[in-house]
Amino acid sequence: MCNKSLFGLKNSKIMNEQIEFDANALSEIVRARRTVKPAHFSDREVPREIIEELLENANWAPNHGRTEPWRFKVYAGEARKTLSEFLPRLYQETTPADLFVESKLEGLRTNPLKAPYVIAILMKRQKAGKIPEIEEVEAVACAVQNMQLTARAHGLGAFWSTGNQTYSKMADDFFGIEAPDKFLGLLYVGYPESEFPVKKRRPIEDKVEWV
Repeated sequence: MCNKSLFGLKNSKIMNEQIEFDANALSEIVRARRTVKPAHFSDREVPREIIEELLENANWAPNHGRTEPWRFKVYAGEARKTLSEFLPRLYQETTPADLFVESKLEGLRTNPLKAPYVIAILMKRQKAGKIPEIEEVEAVACAVQNMQLTARAHGLGAFWSTGNQTYSKMADDFFGIEAPDKFLGLLYVGYPESEFPVKKRRPIEDKVEWV
């Protein structure tokens, strides 16, 4: 895997130049990406420059009309306590009694404190509204995938947390969002306390039709 820079790219100046890198390394990172929840993060400090690299790579996601709809709020240090206090309250006030899970409530309280960085994911809607909203959301999802792959390249775990409460007015108010913009969840980032989990996927042949 890569250390100081992703796939050996030293800086953004070469973005417009012909580059060569190991395509196998890219495939390895894509297939090695895993969801690692904060409960399984170690206490190891994450350098801020790595988080800045995640965000810079997010900024290069594909997007229709070059609207660049992704927006992020990064919580670190003491700022994480505001999430630790708000998320349980959000869950309690937006979750029906028959769907309420006590262990999830506790996780929402502790997760922000276990992750060195928590990144709020926002979608800034194009003012003209010419681009379909779903395509703006898709662009943000591509940006988040860029962050997840960059995290994996640096040996970091990441967890994109959503849920019904994510799409509530209470969440919008907390993060300072006004319609038609949207809050799309939180990305928790940290070093895993142990090895990345091993997973399998069903064969791609079962999901593809060649025409």
